[in-house]
Amino acid sequence: MNIYVHQHGVVLTGKAWEIKAKLKELRHSYPTVESWLQSVEGTSSRPKRTASATAKKKAGSSAKLRPIV
Repeated sequence: MNIYVHQHGVVLTGKAWEIKAKLKELRHSYPTVESWLQSVEGTSSRPKRTASATAKKKAGSSAKLRPIV
């Protein structure tokens, strides 16, 4: 499993069960994905990787914060 953090967000790659397990692990430390991203972006000492394909936000999508499931 790979995690790519870049200026527009985060990309998790891997098998579905790996991503679910990682999010379940993070749920114990962070209430939302946004809080996890803020801590990762603030403590990263190495250069950030850029993902090759990033999803763009749709015009009608919600900007509400959702808890890590």
